[in-house]
Amino acid sequence: MSATDTQYQQLDTWIDAHFDEQVKFLQALVQVPTDTPPGNNAPHAERTAELLKPMGFEAEKHAVPEADVQAYGLESITNLIVRRKYGEGKTIALNAHGDVVPPGEGWTHPPYGGEIHGGAMYGRATAVSKCDFSTFTFATRALESLQAPLKGGVELHFTYDEEFGGEMGPGWLLAKGLTKPDLMIAAGFSYQVVTAHNGCLQMEVTVQGEMSHAAIPDSGTDALQGAVHILSALLALNTQYLQVTSKVEGITHPYLNVGLIEGGTNTNVVPGKVSFKLDRRMIPEENPAEVEASIRQTIADAAASFKPPRGGHELKVDVRRMLLANAMKPLAGNQPLVSAIQKHGEQVFGEAIPALGTPLYTDVRLYVERGIPGVIYGAGPRTVLESNAKRADEHVQLDDLRRATKVVARTLLDLLA
Repeated sequence: MSATDTQYQQLDTWIDAHFDEQVKFLQALVQVPTDTPPGNNAPHAERTAELLKPMGFEAEKHAVPEADVQAYGLESITNLIVRRKYGEGKTIALNAHGDVVPPGEGWTHPPYGGEIHGGAMYGRATAVSKCDFSTFTFATRALESLQAPLKGGVELHFTYDEEFGGEMGPGWLLAKGLTKPDLMIAAGFSYQVVTAHNGCLQMEVTVQGEMSHAAIPDSGTDALQGAVHILSALLALNTQYLQVTSKVEGITHPYLNVGLIEGGTNTNVVPGKVSFKLDRRMIPEENPAEVEASIRQTIADAAASFKPPRGGHELKVDVRRMLLANAMKPLAGNQPLVSAIQKHGEQVFGEAIPALGTPLYTDVRLYVERGIPGVIYGAGPRTVLESNAKRADEHVQLDDLRRATKVVARTLLDLLA
């Protein structure tokens, strides 16, 4: 049996009728902080499970062992799975992450308020990606409200490790054999369906010199000057990267960013140690092992060419890989997802929904690496910039939330009817 226009209309009507409830659900999720770091995210999972229960959704709580989480640099993670089985057939996983970067400064609305102004909800994770806890939950509820014969099932995967790379979120659930869906949709934005994304390499570089009094600088080796020398070599690579272009629409070229620098002990002391953390975005065509080897070589060459003062020590440089997230490459089996989202997206939003790549990296790669076709689609604007994700005054337009929920519900019906 194929889904009919009448059924699509019934889904839309149910979502409209329950939208106030959906908004309140999202507000409650936003109001429980999940700053990562420090990453004490088990309380949010408990609250989410508590909110799902009156909806008839029993959430399995999968706590990652405390020692593993702390060795990883976080405090607590409990990942949730809600399983809804309708019959024999394909299982579609819907994944959204609850962990967020800390709010930072510059907010004009409380970052954990979930306040509504001018048709938008403001707060950290309103756009990325607690909004899609609500999109996916209410799309599934709408599907079940039809009481139509369905095949297969839906799993809601609410995880808490995307900001650190996902290995303790979906990576952990998949590695433990706790889930093995056939298809998946991950949290995203409403005006495009994303089929590919960049990879990401993050490294910490520690430059060790020799501390000395600022009055007699030649008696030591300035680790900051050494670090600046290395940084200049690394940042110069961005000029070369402009020539390395991707064939994936929506993805341009690689980029290296240094986002954190720490070091020194006092104003009147020549720094003995400086560390910095770099983030290298990799286009899908690149080989991550080659990229890492190239960066390590650039660092080694720059360190070797740094000239310490006469009698000073040579620089010692330690390079530690923090994260290696592979790019997401489209799997052929994603076409039913792409087609359904594009069809319903155009009907609901009144405009074409392109399939393209994104320079971000996400948890989806962890599913795709295991042969599970996936796409990125959910509630949000046309660009990350518009949503203020990872910046002050992050927000989601409630109309996008409502319409994306309809698109996901219709897509589930097409795939499971």
